[in-house]
Amino acid sequence: MTTFDDRERGFEKKFALDQEQEFKASVRRNRALAQWAAEKMGLQAPHIDEYARAVVKSDFEAPGDDDVLRKVFEDLKGSGVTVTEGEVRMKMAELMAQARESVRSGE
Repeated sequence: MTTFDDRERGFEKKFALDQEQEFKASVRRNRALAQWAAEKMGLQAPHIDEYARAVVKSDFEAPGDDDVLRKVFEDLKGSGVTVTEGEVRMKMAELMAQARESVRSGE
């Protein structure tokens, strides 16, 4: 083993850890976003959990966050909630920052 091999392995482990943390943060953000949207739509306790699962599942439809944004925005509009796409994007960014911090701190 050379120092180069050790460094390469270290970078690979760091990359894998970063990817795992980003995935966990994304799932946490999606759950929090779903809870925020569910409150705005007036959903009650058992339906909030169902809605959160649906939002998390929607993230696997296509790469990126657009599928989650589209689902939540359309659901809010369909429920008669007055909200702009920009407001949902801002909420997503805010919740992602909180989720990343939560994952990094081990919460």
